[in-house]
Amino acid sequence: MSHTDTWTLGNRTFTSRLIVGTGKYASIEQTRAAIEASGAEMVTVALRRVELDRSKPSVLDAIDRDRIVLLPNTAGCYTADEAIRTLRLARELGMDEFVKLEVIGDRKTLFPDNAATVEAARVLVKEGFQVLPYCTDDLVTCKKLADVGCVAVMPLAAPIGSGLGIRNPHNIRLIVEAVDVPVIVDAGVGTASDAAIALELGCTAVLMNTGIAAAKHPVQMAEAMRLAVEAGRKAYLAGRMPPRAYATASSPETGLIE
Repeated sequence: MSHTDTWTLGNRTFTSRLIVGTGKYASIEQTRAAIEASGAEMVTVALRRVELDRSKPSVLDAIDRDRIVLLPNTAGCYTADEAIRTLRLARELGMDEFVKLEVIGDRKTLFPDNAATVEAARVLVKEGFQVLPYCTDDLVTCKKLADVGCVAVMPLAAPIGSGLGIRNPHNIRLIVEAVDVPVIVDAGVGTASDAAIALELGCTAVLMNTGIAAAKHPVQMAEAMRLAVEAGRKAYLAGRMPPRAYATASSPETGLIE
């Protein structure tokens, strides 16, 4: 993408509109290669997976902290208190100021607990965290999260790891229109066309993990996702033609041979 087509999150400016995760890869080397191919400038990592003993191999080894923002997340937390404690630990470990808040409400679907997420976000924002909350594609919840001071909202496309793509594009578009913070689609993106649709709907960015890591060729998929996000963004800026119910000729209808 053009370096003039940037977006901001808090006090940081980004060019890439693709954020990637670090779970489910075959090795740290593959993780590093996929991040590189994705072009991502922000990478999320589950704090419970981080090896705190820096003398041992860690997923953090795959992330170039000089040019990539680390986004610690609270995957696996089921209450607001658990998520808050986890992110306070991240701060003590010296991680970046941005945090991804996840408070899971259902073990089968991994759907977030929206009420607990708003509760935790309110506390974390007051403590100075720059919070990116994962939530359902619910307009009212997204407005509440923006109102308490979250720097972005992250409605799901579909259940985590499902690869189902955007189940409710209408809701995503309504959220984009209603909130004044970046909308980052998170979870459920399965392939490149899903990523493109998110950007075509006007989302600022998209976050994915399994869609890349679970592909047959993760590094190749990471590149495909990068290109799809760029294509979707360009299509959004260009503005699609209005859909029509009936055919319209693309060639002039004058001068026909009779």
